[in-house]
Amino acid sequence: MSWLVGQASSEWEVAAKAALMYATALLALRAGERRTLAQWTIIDFATAVAMGAIIGRTAIAGTQSYLTGAVAVCTLVVIHRVASLLRLHPRLGRLFDHRIRVLVADGQLRRRELRKCGLTDGDLFTQLRQRGVFAIEDVRYVLYEPKGSLAVVGREVPTHPDPELVRDGLEHAADYPGNVVASASSQTTSASIRAPSRR
Repeated sequence: MSWLVGQASSEWEVAAKAALMYATALLALRAGERRTLAQWTIIDFATAVAMGAIIGRTAIAGTQSYLTGAVAVCTLVVIHRVASLLRLHPRLGRLFDHRIRVLVADGQLRRRELRKCGLTDGDLFTQLRQRGVFAIEDVRYVLYEPKGSLAVVGREVPTHPDPELVRDGLEHAADYPGNVVASASSQTTSASIRAPSRR
């Protein structure tokens, strides 16, 4: 049983380490957040890749013990949990999540935003056709969500004002004209408030 904390010297010991590491990963993930498996973010992807590398190396590397691999896996789960909590903070969350991008506004394609997302016109058109949209003029907004999905808002959706969820997406979108104007206006107002009066 020395392979638990030391080196593995036979095939059955390698198999036993692989099975134990698999079980350890399952228990660690079960103790973590369900979001780790259901809704992938950058931190989820990084954790999964790192855990896969550790499990694979621990299983086949004769110089690495099961204990070392198990400690590393559990440490990653703890780090993932801390990062998930930091993600709840509005400013820190921007480090882990992409901003929403408005790809179509009032039936007009915003190609600059498409390029920033690494998408072509064809990529967007394919997704629209799969959603039953065959004319871009029929679309009010297409929002590229932080996890890579598309939210399509059709012309039939009521306006003036926009529905709450649509308005929230537009307000949090990056490089959207209304937000740029609002931000500049806010900065100007703040500057005028701070500026001392001259007499």
